[in-house]
Parts: sequence; structure tokens; C-alpha cells
Amino acid sequence: MAAAGARLILVARREEKLQALVEALQQQAETRAIATLLLPLDVRDPEAVTRSLEKLPSQWQAIDILINNAGLSRGIAKQQEAPQEDWEEMIDTNVKGLLYVTRAIVPGMVARGRGHVVNLGSIAGRQTYGGGSVYCATKAAVKAISEGLKIDLLGTPVRVTNIEPGLVETEFSNVRFRGDDVQANAVYQGMTPLTPDDVADAILFAITRPAHVNISEIFLMPTDQASASLVARRPEE
Repeated sequence: MAAAGARLILVARREEKLQALVEALQQQAETRAIATLLLPLDVRDPEAVTRSLEKLPSQWQAIDILINNAGLSRGIAKQQEAPQEDWEEMIDTNVKGLLYVTRAIVPGMVARGRGHVVNLGSIAGRQTYGGGSVYCATKAAVKAISEGLKIDLLGTPVRVTNIEPGLVETEFSNVRFRGDDVQANAVYQGMTPLTPDDVADAILFAITRPAHVNISEIFLMPTDQASASLVARRPEE
């Protein structure tokens, strides 16, 4: 987005991570200045979401593109054995957090007559797997919310896209297994997963189509993955 000339409002709970991202972007841009605004925020807090977005400086308030990327999974326990707090964290972040931010931003898009909402769903929203039923339910909700928002916005120029990746090597598995690097690394062992850049390329493609084109869904997987639970793995060299 930065390389394409976008001004970026970067939102996350960890300000130090945001700052590191800004520094990395600036290094990539070399002499060109990158316009960024950092917004430390927990999207699970509806009052904080509303307050933070209402207090944006005037030059940052006309948001053209919203990318709802906040999301996580916790554990692989069976539904009947999983801790309730894990369910609540996933639902509060993946579903309610997405809704809070969307509700705060989309009315402005409608009023200005332009905008694009990109939601990060998952293959898990299409195919349920053992030990992941609640996470899968949250991503099925993202799919339904995306489809419903597009219906509700019919007649406006605002577009909606749901991106549904398969295995992507990020902090996702490390978060799921609460910092257990061995378990997290095993998720991607012996195969070539997608990278964050692969997903970013898909998002950039969707948001740069002509105004009359809405990419409703992009479902992308590694070549080594055929479904949520079928992955080809090779012996480690």
C-alpha cells in the first residue's frame, strides 16, 4: 500500500510493532517519505474504537480503504474441552472487533461516495477442522458479514472484499499455541506456506480494480495445500 502511494493509518495493540513497521517501510522507500499515523488500539473495546476514530486529525478522517486484519486462534482443544476464555477472545476479536471498526468507518464512506472494505477471512470459514470449530465459526461469520455488508451497501459505490487464505506463515500459530515455537513451527514443516506478502498482493489487486469492479472473494492457498486439513509435506533436507 505504501509503495502504491497510500497514506497509512496503522492500528494494533502493540505500539512498538507499529513503530518497527514504519521504520521498515521508510527504509524500503529510501528517500521518499511515507505518510503514516499510528493508532494503538484494541479493537475488542467498542468505546475505544469509537473514541480513537472520532479523534483522528481532520486530514486523516476520510478513510478510503479499511482492511480488517485483526484476528487470532487459540488452541486446538476439542469443543467440549476448550476453555471458555479462548472462545471469547476469538469471538471478541475476529467477529465483534471487525464489526466495531466497520460500523465506525463505513458510514463516512457512504457519505463521501467512495470506499472499500477488505475483510481477512480464512479457508477455515469454508472448511471446518477438528479442534478448530470456534475459530472456524468466527471465520464463517466473517464470510457472512462480508456478504451481508455488500448487500446492505448495494446502490452505493462502496466495495467489499473477503480474502480467504490457507496456511500463511505469520505469528498466527505462535499465538494459537501461546508461544510454543516447536508446535508453531511444525504447522509449516515440510511444505511451503503462503507469505504475508502473498496475501498483501491479493489485497492490493482487489483494491486497485476499476471502480465498477468488485472482487467479492479471493480464496488463495499454497500449492502444497488442497484443503483445510490436506497438506503435502516433504522430508526436511
